[in-house]
Amino acid sequence: MAKDIEQFVDAKKAAEFLNLRPRRILELARDGSIPAYPIGNGQRRVWRFVLSELASVVRSRAVDWSSAAVRTRKAAD
Repeated sequence: MAKDIEQFVDAKKAAEFLNLRPRRILELARDGSIPAYPIGNGQRRVWRFVLSELASVVRSRAVDWSSAAVRTRKAAD
């Protein structure tokens, strides 16, 4: 077994690492905004992530975070 292989984590651990919700992590994975590895061929895939790859993408600012911004309600006229 190789020594330097980093473990894969699930969406919950990836979300904790990036301080996001697991659902948002899965959305970013599905649209290809973050590196992710789908397991399975069916409609319901299991996604796995490598934390160092997520950190690298965030550092390079290659993720479009604009869609992750908190939306506020428009003030009533």
